[in-house]
Amino acid sequence: MTSKDILPVKQRFGIIGNDEVLMRAIDVALQVAPTDLSVLITGESGVGKEIFPQIIHQNSPRKHKQYIAVNCGAIPEGTIDSELFGHIKGSFTGALDDRKGYFEVADGGTIFLDEVGELPSSTQARLLRVLESGEFIKVGSSKVQKTDVRIVAATNINLAEAIQLQSFRQDLYYRLSTVPIQIPALRERPAEDILLLFRKFASDCAEKYQMPAITLDDEACRMLLRYRWPGNIRELKNVTERMSVIERDRTLTANELQMYLPNLEIEKLPVLMSRDNSQKVFQNEREILYQVLFDLKKDVNDLKGLVHDIMSGNIQITVDEGNVYTHPLQSMSPIQEAESVEETLALDEVEKELIRKALERHNGRRKNAAVDLKISERTLYRKIKEYGLE
Repeated sequence: MTSKDILPVKQRFGIIGNDEVLMRAIDVALQVAPTDLSVLITGESGVGKEIFPQIIHQNSPRKHKQYIAVNCGAIPEGTIDSELFGHIKGSFTGALDDRKGYFEVADGGTIFLDEVGELPSSTQARLLRVLESGEFIKVGSSKVQKTDVRIVAATNINLAEAIQLQSFRQDLYYRLSTVPIQIPALRERPAEDILLLFRKFASDCAEKYQMPAITLDDEACRMLLRYRWPGNIRELKNVTERMSVIERDRTLTANELQMYLPNLEIEKLPVLMSRDNSQKVFQNEREILYQVLFDLKKDVNDLKGLVHDIMSGNIQITVDEGNVYTHPLQSMSPIQEAESVEETLALDEVEKELIRKALERHNGRRKNAAVDLKISERTLYRKIKEYGLE
């Protein structure tokens, strides 16, 4: 589908942003909606997974039938079978009457099973039977009943790991994930998406409480984008609403914003001192290693060049009061430079990876990536071409 087809869906369901993975998820939801295939939606808590079952239901032939959303993690293990499949009178203490379950009530419609990874093993077996044959049995009954229900499930846990731990059935996983849809975490989306969401939440709150919308100065914007957002869109909305109501000044600084962000989530980002004594923030320890190795390669190149010049007689060494001084006699020839580079080819892959990470971190903006790497734009362009990173 084209962006023109997706735009009305975004407007109807309040989806903000233009991230490629997000747009792909909407496209897949629209493509699978007219079918009866089961869909498994994965993503971290707070990314908005609950919107996609509604997109699927509202664009399916079942849209005029019942839509029921069930939070599997919020229902006690002892009663979840009764909630989903119903029970007959006297089947357990407190079962005073027959009761219809969600699969009976939603016959012909759609059931959204949120946090499906939290289902107990006995309920997983019952759910598998519904998926395979459309049959279920009420708690305490021996009568087999039929239902025609479209199942859309969602989880924020890694079901592959749950299968390894034998806490989730492999056969049920394959039945549920006929069509998988992955929703990206907020920190994985472009900076423009995060700022769009912030402005939308600020505007909504201002309209609701009849006040001017809050804004952020440049430094606060950078902090907003640097924060990891473990709670994703839900956390961003809550933070924006709290600031809108509490802060008197409508333009917030970084210091004011930081009061609303858990310090742990900022401080835990690795920080490294660069050669010019400026601090550089990294997304993980691996990026620190790349930067260290990148700087190490520069040091090795400089050292080998110095040794080569000394051995070739290009540099004269003098010692004065314990201090060592070098005096260049002639510049290194292009052939000698090539030989020096050949000796450090083992680190070329590290340099290539560091450049690639910098480009990803700045969404392909070469100017910003060059500043991040402490090299000139011209050098970066040459390296990009040399390593085939266009």
